[in-house]
Amino acid sequence: MTKNYDAVIIGAGHNGLVCAFYLAKAGFKVRIVERRGIVGGAAVTEEFHPGFRNSVASYTVSLLQPKIITDMQLVKHGYEVIERPVSNFLPQEDGGYLMLGGGLQRTQLQFAKFSQADANILPQYYAALESVADVLRSLALKAPPNIGDGIGALGSLVAQGLPLTKLPLQQKRDVMDLFTKSARSYLDSWFESEAVKAAFGFDAVVGNYASPDTPGSAYVLLHHVFGEVNGKKGAWGHVIGGMGRITQIMAKVCEELGVEISLNSPVDQVLVENNKAIGLRLNDGSEVFAKRVVANVGPKMLFEQMVSASDLPADFVKRIKAFQTGSGTFRMNVALSKLPVFTCKPEAAEHLQSGIIIAPTLDYMDQAFSDAKTYGWSKKPIVEMLIPSIIDDSLAPKGQHVASLFCQQFAPVLSNGQCWDKVEQRAADQIIATVEQYAPGFKASILAQSILSPKGLEDKFGLIGGDIMHGNMSIDQLWSARPVLGHGSYRAPIKGLYMCGAGTHPGGGVTGAPGHNAAKIILKDRNPLRRVLKT
Repeated sequence: MTKNYDAVIIGAGHNGLVCAFYLAKAGFKVRIVERRGIVGGAAVTEEFHPGFRNSVASYTVSLLQPKIITDMQLVKHGYEVIERPVSNFLPQEDGGYLMLGGGLQRTQLQFAKFSQADANILPQYYAALESVADVLRSLALKAPPNIGDGIGALGSLVAQGLPLTKLPLQQKRDVMDLFTKSARSYLDSWFESEAVKAAFGFDAVVGNYASPDTPGSAYVLLHHVFGEVNGKKGAWGHVIGGMGRITQIMAKVCEELGVEISLNSPVDQVLVENNKAIGLRLNDGSEVFAKRVVANVGPKMLFEQMVSASDLPADFVKRIKAFQTGSGTFRMNVALSKLPVFTCKPEAAEHLQSGIIIAPTLDYMDQAFSDAKTYGWSKKPIVEMLIPSIIDDSLAPKGQHVASLFCQQFAPVLSNGQCWDKVEQRAADQIIATVEQYAPGFKASILAQSILSPKGLEDKFGLIGGDIMHGNMSIDQLWSARPVLGHGSYRAPIKGLYMCGAGTHPGGGVTGAPGHNAAKIILKDRNPLRRVLKT
């Protein structure tokens, strides 16, 4: 007998699991179909060499919404985050270094090595950034006003815009700057030291295939600071067990509520009848019928591969074709025989528990982007290294370690007919050589490595163009316009078809917010007169 579900969700990534949780909690019969043999999407922990495990794609936590952590009782089920003692460590080309985090006074002392003026103005910079970040936090768990929905959308627009209208004029100017300026332009207005500007500017190119000189890149800087760890705003940390621990716990919580999770079940097509989504056809030919279909995949994959263009409005098809993807990300994990020793700070201290950033100046970052456009990748790539095994002995054998290498500015698609499959080792070798310049002996300590180029990320996780954000975080693809203006409230232009992935508001990162917000909309559509979930 064929089961008919209240909702079937495409993809068991964290947003799909969050959405399933809230729907099941409200009494829905929910099934998730996942193409891989493991839940988690890009938030998974896997063994890549005997005895060595690590987060494969997503690698650090901050943006996961506290409300979701509480509602899903993640801590009760074993969720544990260790905060970084200092947030970032940036070796410099002249042999010096800068450390960011560990408290305001410590950071000011670090900045004073490069500029006393920068150290003095830091509290004002933090206050400016935090006031705007608070606005983003207030909007993260709210569905954007759906432009085109008449008076309802107008009311939502007014309500969500109120926090902005209440800001003092100076802070309104900060909002304008952060949403429109380049990271360099914004940081130049605050700081004089190139090292200090790089310390903040790095966030502007994370998951953003762009130069720090690109207009709008200042917003991406902001997007990465509105999270928190253990109640501390702006902090980052490591989940014991890796990022897969989050999604494994989420899956368990969902299954306790009756959610069915089907692994190794890739989707071939969304079934549409009379302009209504009625279920899915899987690659094996079987069909799953449901009153609603919820997609936790990117807009490009959903509307260009899973939904027939004939079932969509022509203008919507055109807009999705123009939707920009490609975060320029290259991801590696390496098994190490020993900890790296950095020339500028050779002792094994707390800086090795931070984000180790090889991107000493904004010019360095700009050149990396320029090289990527011209050659596919840079001779001096942008690298962030984390060594989670220092605090999590479940990831590597005693005395040995694993390191994440999260690298930026690698062309999503190579020119001149090149294919990433054939050249990814060359790019990986360049990344290792770059680290070697700052930590001699690093290359010799590598026991094994796993490599995911932009194409590798697409093949393994379904991230079109290797885009970890499911779509560019540019001003034209945010809030009510994510993914397309008129469909920013998680509803597709087909009745009963919803979106709950990072290609919707508020965008990328392990936040859970799109899944939460999509569930609210689905439940509202079931009974518009009842407010089923609290904001």
